[in-house]
Order: sequence, then structure tokens, then C-alpha cells
Amino acid sequence: MSLKEVSGSSLPLQARRHVSKGQGHKLASMKSAQTDYSVHDILAKRWSPRAFAKQPIEKEKLLRLLEAARWTMSSYNEQPWRILIGQKPEPTYDELFACLGEFNQAWAKSAPALLLFVAKETFSRDDKPNRHAAHDIGAAGANLAVQATALGLYVHPVAGFSREEARTRFCIPEGFEPTVMYALGYLGNPDDLPENFRESELAERDRKPLSELVFGLKWGEPNVLVKP
Repeated sequence: MSLKEVSGSSLPLQARRHVSKGQGHKLASMKSAQTDYSVHDILAKRWSPRAFAKQPIEKEKLLRLLEAARWTMSSYNEQPWRILIGQKPEPTYDELFACLGEFNQAWAKSAPALLLFVAKETFSRDDKPNRHAAHDIGAAGANLAVQATALGLYVHPVAGFSREEARTRFCIPEGFEPTVMYALGYLGNPDDLPENFRESELAERDRKPLSELVFGLKWGEPNVLVKP
């Protein structure tokens, strides 16, 4: 059964429920990336659900995720990431949840853990602006997401949150910028999501072709390596 069949209006409701209830492994399999060239299974299986199970995350697994982020490459080995993490029912979780926009609170409330990545904006070596901090924060988040996938966990990055709220609630000093939040947990049941999120949860994944992303001598023209 394809994702199109799962999410299509022509599929009987009973069948759609059969896919979404008690068969998270089937949904995960169907959401695996259909790549043009072979990549590692963990990369293909990584995706960003909005439905999370209530199951708490083991302490050891959380530590392994944070360790994966810690060992990310960074410019001058600055390691500009700082990470705030909260688990239900900790006060830190509630404070992080309060930073989310209303749209994201509607689905993220099911996630058993929330994280906030904060970027140090200057280099420690000379106090000059670190123009690469955003890149390095993204790389740390990617490391964390890949490690999560390897452990059977899922993360959903969230841009829709109040940086001002985060700065105030966690007393984040000047020189540090709240950058991105993540919802984290085990895969849940799409039927538990508000109705407006269910269709996207079951939709097929896609990406732009390499020919639109990889250039050569002239901007916008596909590199010979990726020409169709």
C-alpha cells in the first residue's frame, strides 16, 4: 500500500485507520525516502512527524542524542551550540512549551521532550562575529536527528516559537541567539493529531531534484554531474 493510497480520499476510512493504529512501523517504512541514489538507511528513514507517543524517553537515549550533537564539526571548533532540554512533567518542559507558537502547540503537546538550540554569536578566541554559527547549529541538530533515528526516536524541528519568550524565560544573555526548537519522542498515532495535521502526516515525502540544487560554472545551471 502506498502513501498516496493511505492518504487519498478514495481509500476507505477503515483502511486509513488500519494503517495509522498500532502499525507505526508500517507508517515509518512508507515514509522512508525514495532516493535517486542509495544513501544510508538511517538517512532515508529520518523524517519529522507531528504525532508522538506518550512513552517517555530513556535517560541513556537522551544522553546519546546530546553526545551526538556535542561531537558535531564546527568552525574553529567553537562548538557554538547550547541546548536546553525539558521532559514531561518537568518545569523546563512547560517553559519551553510556552515559547511555542499556538500553531505548533496544537501538535507538539504530545511530544514527551522539547529542546531549544541557542547559538553563541561570537568566537571565544577573538570575540569576533561567528558568521558560521547558524550552519554549525544546523549541523548539530542534524547529528542529533540522525542519532535519534538510529535509536528509534523522531525529532521535528520547529521554527515557529518566540525568541523573546525564550530569552526572558531562560535568562539567555546577550551574545546568544535562540535558533531552533525540536519536539522529540517515539512515533505516535496520526489519528491523535488535530484534523488539520493528519493529511500532511500521511503525505508522500519529496525533494527537489539535484539538478535544481547543484551547480557548476554558471549559477542556476546544473553541474554536469547531476544533469538529467
